[in-house]
Amino acid sequence: MIELQGRKALISGAAQGLGLAIARLFVERGAKVMLADIDEAGAAKAAADLGPMARSVRCDVTKAPDWAAAVEATTTAFGGLDTLVNNAGIEIVKPLFDQTEEEIGRLMNINVMGVFLGMRAALGALVASGKGSVVNISSLAGTNGVPLFGSYAASKAAVLQLTRTAAAELKPTGIRVNAVCPGFIGTAMVDRLIPTVEAIVGVPFSALVAVKQLRLGTPQEVAEMTAFLASDAASWTTGSHYILDGGLSAGLL
Repeated sequence: MIELQGRKALISGAAQGLGLAIARLFVERGAKVMLADIDEAGAAKAAADLGPMARSVRCDVTKAPDWAAAVEATTTAFGGLDTLVNNAGIEIVKPLFDQTEEEIGRLMNINVMGVFLGMRAALGALVASGKGSVVNISSLAGTNGVPLFGSYAASKAAVLQLTRTAAAELKPTGIRVNAVCPGFIGTAMVDRLIPTVEAIVGVPFSALVAVKQLRLGTPQEVAEMTAFLASDAASWTTGSHYILDGGLSAGLL
């Protein structure tokens, strides 16, 4: 079992879904966790439910001042920051050329700029910790072209390249930067996309999942990989991405 005793983490998009699952596992494994989310009330409730090892802060990931405040809140509460999980993100599910400039602009601002701003804001504290680790939540969609998920796939591909570049540039500082690329996971985001996918594809979503990856992944499984990458067990791992998709991408059929 991966232990995170003593680690001090800031997790974006942590009021629900994958972010909350990651925060919960981190606390269970001994980390102190700051839950950051634009949903201030949701983050506060989640932190209260997780107990004294958790705190919360409002953070719009597209705003540099919000990120600065989130980092300051973390270092003040915990005496430092050594782990950043960039999880916040949104999706668009529709044919690529039916998407508007406004929709794509908002998605890129949250999914890509949010990751950049998070890493930049946390850099000083991560260096000071002497064992900084960044885990960016990308997606399997970021590794391939995906019908109906075009702009989302592009944003997650950008996250992978930010991850690789940051890892290469920050290697001398000792900060590790890695990414997790989940396939279909049982979250509210997947629940939202099911009607759209079924209407366009004409096949039950459950049938697609059963053929491609046998079942939906669980938030816990994503959290476990994130915990590994944050931990000392991954001390020589940087610039990498880890696909969690039940074999979806392993075969052509």
